[in-house]
Amino acid sequence: KRQIYHIVLDSATRAGVDARQAPHVGDIGTSVTTVDDMHTLLEGLDLGKFPLYIYAGANALPILSLVAAARRAVGEDMSNVRGIIGADPIGALAADGKLDAPIAAYYDSLAAAARWASTNAPHLRTIFVRSDVYSNGGASDVQEVASVLSTAAAYLRALCERGLTIDEAASQIAFGFSMGANFFLQIAKLRAVRPIWAQIVKAFGGNAESQKMRIHARPALFFKTVYDPYVNMLRNTTEIFSGVVGGIDSFESAPFDEPIRKGDEFSRRIARNIQIMLQEEFGMLQPIDPAGGSWAVETLTRQMKEKIWAEFQSIEKSGGILEALRSGSVQEGIAKILADRFKNADLRKDRIVGNNMYPNMTETLLDRREEDTAALKAQRAADIEAYLSDIDTKHRDEALAAFKVDGSVDQGIEAALAGATIAELMAAVTEGKGAETLTAIAPHRWSERFEALRKRTEDYKAEKNDNVKIFLANMGPIPQHKARADFTTGFLQVGAFEVLGNDGFKTVEEAAEAAGASGADAVVICSTDATYPEIVPALAPKLHEVLPNARVFLAGAAPKDLLETYNNAGIDEYISVRANCYEVLERLQKKKGMIA
Repeated sequence: KRQIYHIVLDSATRAGVDARQAPHVGDIGTSVTTVDDMHTLLEGLDLGKFPLYIYAGANALPILSLVAAARRAVGEDMSNVRGIIGADPIGALAADGKLDAPIAAYYDSLAAAARWASTNAPHLRTIFVRSDVYSNGGASDVQEVASVLSTAAAYLRALCERGLTIDEAASQIAFGFSMGANFFLQIAKLRAVRPIWAQIVKAFGGNAESQKMRIHARPALFFKTVYDPYVNMLRNTTEIFSGVVGGIDSFESAPFDEPIRKGDEFSRRIARNIQIMLQEEFGMLQPIDPAGGSWAVETLTRQMKEKIWAEFQSIEKSGGILEALRSGSVQEGIAKILADRFKNADLRKDRIVGNNMYPNMTETLLDRREEDTAALKAQRAADIEAYLSDIDTKHRDEALAAFKVDGSVDQGIEAALAGATIAELMAAVTEGKGAETLTAIAPHRWSERFEALRKRTEDYKAEKNDNVKIFLANMGPIPQHKARADFTTGFLQVGAFEVLGNDGFKTVEEAAEAAGASGADAVVICSTDATYPEIVPALAPKLHEVLPNARVFLAGAAPKDLLETYNNAGIDEYISVRANCYEVLERLQKKKGMIA
């Protein structure tokens, strides 16, 4: 059992932006601008006992310098600090679409951090290759892993070109993977990636020790939902469970309300308890390879290994991950998978509980608990100004100038101790060198389209006190229409529409009269395939007469020999397991005027 200190930095800190100039302070994590901030952050942490994990963004030099400076200020060095203070410039470039300097400048910083750590912090890794940008973009597991491996290979080349040995370079790299929704596929991808990485490092000439892979994992944000968010507890549990079975070295258990807000005491407690359950109740600390010997997992692992290797080779043949990103081929490949994911959700082949299936019509969205960002920024600015008010600016400027010349961590530490802010440290190693730009991989979630659809209905209802009203023309006794009426109700409530049900009508005249009286925006005829040939030609025209502006649906798919008959009778659309749920609901919203 091993715990870690996992510190998440806010967007500004990762980008090397002073909190006083940051557009959003503390948006996704901790704000750090000065060595005083870092001292406050690390105070009380036993870094000799527990590893420290920090993703530093595109360049780790500023954060690494601040951490080492804070340690030196209290009489401690970095020799016994374990874990990761790592950068991933290519990942940051793919996520943001830009870097403040050419990639070569970031490679120089990678090499400087790695060289310093090898001597001064031998248990610390300074490169953290993360798959979040690809996972959040909707990539397949094969695309995700292959892109990360190609990124790591690019770092190996860059470090070796800058004088490090392959063993020194490989020992500086840690990997971070997102665990997706397909349980066995996640196990297989983790078991497949280790031998591939070993093969890559071996090809570079690395020894057996440097071929080992350190993997950190977290639940994939792509598969988390805003509606029915408590299901995220189950998603997080199975995703991390698959990671543990797959052989990860460490993981972070995200709060279930992550896509909505910062976690509160309850959501953080649940996240912690998931870890305790896996350790204490599931007994996951005991088996070395829980999936080893399973024919199904071994077969899937072999298949994943072949596909990942093929995708990795394809990226490398195109010139490596950086050239593939510059050409847009990686973005295009991920966009195709994302479109397929959305299509499967639209058709409900992939079931998103609480969103495109089984919506909770009584649900109230969790409070986002918006923070007073202006007050936070003002407080941070006041604290920073107070710390900087008595520094020796001349000494600081001299230290920064020295840091700018050689870009070493030792000079970065001196500059941090002299009062340099994270923005000044970042500028010293990036400013005036140009920039790097390409098309970013935008983040998505698989439920986002259905969430937006439902939110549109709820906003319209709140503003207009109106909704899309659907009348169910249930024909015959309850056993005759119930199955399709229930399916139709669930289908339409995905859009949060008002579905007007009943116990059924004996005649088409009664059904038409009730439908007309309802003033509905659409009517769905619900019965059985055996009764439709008699009901539809008689009822559909009457529905159009009493509700001339309404759309008339039939619950179920029409057989080919009756499709023309039903269409001619006035059936506009069909609600069945093959129907595109998203498109049907969106058309109803447009007709209602919810969409301009």
